[in-house]
Amino acid sequence: MTILKPMKLLNLQLSVYMVTALLLCLSACEREIYTSWNCGNTAGDKLPMVLKNAKMQLQGNSLNYCGSLGEKTYFDSNCPVAIEKSKITFIPSSGALLDQGRELHCKVL
Repeated sequence: MTILKPMKLLNLQLSVYMVTALLLCLSACEREIYTSWNCGNTAGDKLPMVLKNAKMQLQGNSLNYCGSLGEKTYFDSNCPVAIEKSKITFIPSSGALLDQGRELHCKVL
C-alpha cells in the first residue's frame, strides 16, 4: 500500500504535465503566421510586402489570395474567374512579383 501513494502522485503529476502540454499546443494554433518581404525594381523603388493568412498587403492595399497555378500565386481585391487575370502574380520561389506590367523582385526578411 505504501507504494501506491507515490504511484498516484506520479500519475497526478504526469496528468498535469500532459494537460499543460496540450494547452500549449492548442494556444500555438491561435498564432497568426505571416511573412515579410522587401520588394524593389531596377529604378530603386522599394516596397514592403506582407503575406498574412490568405492576404497580401502591398502599398496599403489588402489583396485576396485567388489561387495558384504551378509556381505562380495570384492576388486581387476581387478575384476574377480566370485567376491568371488577377492584378498581382507572385512567384515565391524566385521572389518575382508582377503588378499589372510592373516587375518587382522580392526578398524575404
